[in-house]
Amino acid sequence: MSAATPADASSRDWRSRYANRLLATDSIVIVVAVFTAQFVWFGNPRSEVATGDDLAPIALNYWTVSIVLVIAWILVLGLYGSRSDRVVGIGASEYRAVVDASVRLFGVFAIAAFLLQIEFSRGYFILAFPLGTIALLVARRGWRQWLRRKRDHGEYCAQVLLVGSEVSVLHTARELMKQPHSGYTVVGACVPSGRTADYLPGTSIPVAGSVGRVVQAIRASVADTVIVTSSDELSPQKIRELSWALEPGRQHLVMAPSLTDIGGPRIHTRPVAGLPLVHVEMPSYDGYKKYQKRALDILGSGLMLVVLLPVLVVLSVGIRVTSAGSISFLQERVGLNGATFSMVKFRSMVQHAESQLDTLRDTERDEGNDVLFKMKNDPRVTGLGRFLRRYSLDELPQLLNVFVGQMSLVGPRPPLVSEVSAYESHVHRRFMMKPGITGLWQVSGRSDLSWEDSVRLDLYYVENWSMVGDFVILARTAGAVMKGSGAY
Repeated sequence: MSAATPADASSRDWRSRYANRLLATDSIVIVVAVFTAQFVWFGNPRSEVATGDDLAPIALNYWTVSIVLVIAWILVLGLYGSRSDRVVGIGASEYRAVVDASVRLFGVFAIAAFLLQIEFSRGYFILAFPLGTIALLVARRGWRQWLRRKRDHGEYCAQVLLVGSEVSVLHTARELMKQPHSGYTVVGACVPSGRTADYLPGTSIPVAGSVGRVVQAIRASVADTVIVTSSDELSPQKIRELSWALEPGRQHLVMAPSLTDIGGPRIHTRPVAGLPLVHVEMPSYDGYKKYQKRALDILGSGLMLVVLLPVLVVLSVGIRVTSAGSISFLQERVGLNGATFSMVKFRSMVQHAESQLDTLRDTERDEGNDVLFKMKNDPRVTGLGRFLRRYSLDELPQLLNVFVGQMSLVGPRPPLVSEVSAYESHVHRRFMMKPGITGLWQVSGRSDLSWEDSVRLDLYYVENWSMVGDFVILARTAGAVMKGSGAY
């Protein structure tokens, strides 16, 4: 076995270093939150806890309670794996673990207080719990941003050796390279041909050997994670032997099923007769889910229409004063189940702009794609219209479409009728849900996206929709709008 260099050892040890940093931050945050709650609520830090049948004060005071709460909170976060490398950095699992651990801890305190007849101050806990939990989530968010920046430069990542057929290895490698912040850096591949000293086609990923020499390839490389992308070339016995050859706690084995763009909540692993069967739930939008989303649309659009009424009036006056034509612009779009509707927007172009479209299509441009016409310096856009488009203010009237039920706050992009005629059959799945004012396409690049990426994001949303996902997209939309990239 080749000796690991100091750089290799440092790379492999990033998990413990990062976990220790989270531990230190969690400790500081919890101490500050708990003792802040104590001082704010009591003023006098020596306030005593009452206990027993007559609730007589005893020597135990809130200094002791706060210290116990701090220690317990730090330990519970560790027990629930909130600092594990399997959850940090990407997805909602890290945040969910923090919230779950915090809720359960305070539930235990409440049960203990009831059973032991300890009269804790409710206000103290009501203040400490949300203050500490929110502070923890904010701190984790900060660390996640730091980790993403490091991972974009190849640091703090699992060093991955891919094993499988050349086609499946290439597919997995490309998907991982699209998202470096996911924390997987591909350092080699084992494929059936085993062309040592060669590279995977179109990549800089070296071929480390054949699928029969995975163990030797691991020992010869800095890989700490093996991802099996297809199992046709490896028998169950070979995979079992491979798992035995890995060093526990330092090297990891991952099986990558041939599933892409499937959200976590739809995937359930169920061991049956020694087989780890992966169940994929089919998307459905019936029952309470549909009413949940509609309730959010009515409440959200109604509230925003009321709050933004002064802005709508000012923009309407501005459009009327700065250019000839109507204030609004109606355009036929395709919505739920392929039905058409009139989508309303603030007019951002000159009058009769659509009559100039055929001429502009022949103009050389880098923006847009084969289906969607986009032009960064479109001569039809007015001066005010350019400002409206940059910050998506031209789309505010679509709140009316949402309120009456033709659109949703979050959903697939509402396509033109002419675009739908160019769709492949599978793209029509996007009509299973109402189109949205915002969506994954809005927060992932907007007009800078290729047609394939636009379709992939819309279909991913449709097939993996959740209320939590809608709230996340709405939160991200504010940042995307202020940034203004991809809007023209």
